[in-house]
Amino acid sequence: MSANATHARLDADYGNDMDVDMNEAENSDIHVVTPGEVVTRDTAFMRGHGTYTENDTLVASLAGVVDRVNKLISIRPLRTRYNGEIGDVVIGRVTEVTQRRWKVDINSRQDGVLLLSSVNLPGGVQRRKTESDELQMRTFFAEGDMLSAEVQSFFHDGASSLHTRNIKYGKLRNGSLVTVPSALVKRTKSHFVTLPCGLDVILGLNGYIWVSKHVPISPEMANQPDALYHNDNEPISDSERETIARVCNCILALAKHNNFISDTMIVYAYDAACQYPVKDILKPTISQDIVAMARAQLQEAQQQ
Repeated sequence: MSANATHARLDADYGNDMDVDMNEAENSDIHVVTPGEVVTRDTAFMRGHGTYTENDTLVASLAGVVDRVNKLISIRPLRTRYNGEIGDVVIGRVTEVTQRRWKVDINSRQDGVLLLSSVNLPGGVQRRKTESDELQMRTFFAEGDMLSAEVQSFFHDGASSLHTRNIKYGKLRNGSLVTVPSALVKRTKSHFVTLPCGLDVILGLNGYIWVSKHVPISPEMANQPDALYHNDNEPISDSERETIARVCNCILALAKHNNFISDTMIVYAYDAACQYPVKDILKPTISQDIVAMARAQLQEAQQQ
């Protein structure tokens, strides 16, 4: 999006007043600012990353999304590498298998590290990992495998330490990967969502989103040796493939127009896109209409 297009959009949103009303911003969907733009003139707010003060006003020093936490205002860049936080749900691709650990691409400055001691072994028994387990590491995760994990800590060099001890984390199958700017993925109570159309979506906070066929997960799966780490996809029908492609294109359309991505917005965008062929969803005019209809539905829901 060009600076002129961004300003035109902000003019429409704020009635030609480029000073963002932070009380309204807390309840709105997204506010994009450009370098040098006044974020707020209210002196009660504190300066965070991506901002500076000038003549008692808070000004953006980079292009990004206004992020408010209580009285602290910061700007999250739209195009940046993912900076992890403890507890984040992430999706990654295994890039290397080394001694007692896997290196995982999580769209960050450094690969994440998944230790052998941080995974669930087949059988569901929590025990000390042995040399035999180390020799079988590629039967659990091999290079190129997709997985979901949680950030549990950071090493001294800043690399993220991941874990997949919960049954909801682990190897990913039966779906497709969508890559979006990490700043657009909205933090919600749950990042594991089953959509009304019958698909599962994992919203990785690192900008990787996994859209897949719904496969029920039961606690008994942890006791089945092949349930967690096999590489075979479930049978996927043509209609399910089309639905997966439609949801993926809806997510890309939301990202293309710098819209926050959450389960609610995906559902609204999917409903708006049902009237179009899958291959047409990403056409500029159609994607713009879909996102506009999704935003209108969200505003209507918020007013009720």
